[in-house]
This record gives sequence, structure tokens and C-alpha cells, in this order.
Amino acid sequence: MSLTVVVVLDDHKRLEQLRERLASADPPLSALVAIGAGETELASVERLDPGAARRRRQRSMARWLIPFGFLAGVTFTQITDLHTFDAVGAWGEPLIGGLLGLGSGWMGSFAAAASVSSEEDDRIRGLRNRLEEGCWLLLLEPRPGADLPWTLLQQARPKAVIRLGET
Repeated sequence: MSLTVVVVLDDHKRLEQLRERLASADPPLSALVAIGAGETELASVERLDPGAARRRRQRSMARWLIPFGFLAGVTFTQITDLHTFDAVGAWGEPLIGGLLGLGSGWMGSFAAAASVSSEEDDRIRGLRNRLEEGCWLLLLEPRPGADLPWTLLQQARPKAVIRLGET
């Protein structure tokens, strides 16, 4: 897991200079992506895509909601005296209840992922606003265990340095 930092610059020339300095830095960065007019489009950078973050949250929620939903469905079928699916037999009825619970857990993972907004989503929205104002972004990820060259970043006089956290 590594830290992701986005540097906001209002001058394209400073962006190019900083990118050149960082590209030759030792140790090299694992990611160095310039975003803005004449550079990489924001939509092509997965780390700054709120939809990708939502999909990751949905998969994470599904890992425990689906099995929990299955067990809850089987348990509910066993503890109630309802015989909704009596035609499928003594083993089929709890299985169908479990499958319905499984489906409910899967749908719940989508609802839970869509309803949660993180602080990072707000930061990404702020970065999108900076792009609309005509700024450029430089996304940096150091190699695991390495530090960012903070001195180089400060020498570029950025408008902001935004830490997105661990990936």
C-alpha cells in the first residue's frame, strides 16, 4: 500500500519542470501522471474516479454481506413456521431461503456502497473543480517504503498538495 498525493499547479510550465525533476528523482516514483489541458484526461485516471472507488466499496461489502445474507435466509426459514416453498421439500425450502438471503445481501452491497461518501470523494471533487478552473494536477505515488521528494514539490510553489491516502 502506498500514499497517493496530488499536486495542484496553475502554470503548465511549472508542471512540466516539476514532472521532469520528479521523473529523474532517486528513488523513482511508481506513478507520475500529469492531468489537465493538453495532458492526460481525468476520466482515464482510475485513482481519481469516484465510480471506481464505489465499485471497490461494493466488492468489499459483498464479501461479507452475501454469506451473511445466505446464512440469515437459511436461519429465518428454519426458525419460522412459514412454509412458503413447501413444494421443494425439507431440504429445498431452507436452500431457497438462503438463496433469497444471498440475493438480498448482494443487492444490499450495492445500496451500501452507493450511500457511503468518504472524505476522499470530497477531495476528488475539489480536484475536479480545480481542473475546471484551469489548473493542472500531478498525481504522485512513491514506491513502497520510499518517501516523496517534498523539497522538490515545495520548490514548484503549488497551489495545493492534496494527500489522498493509502491505495
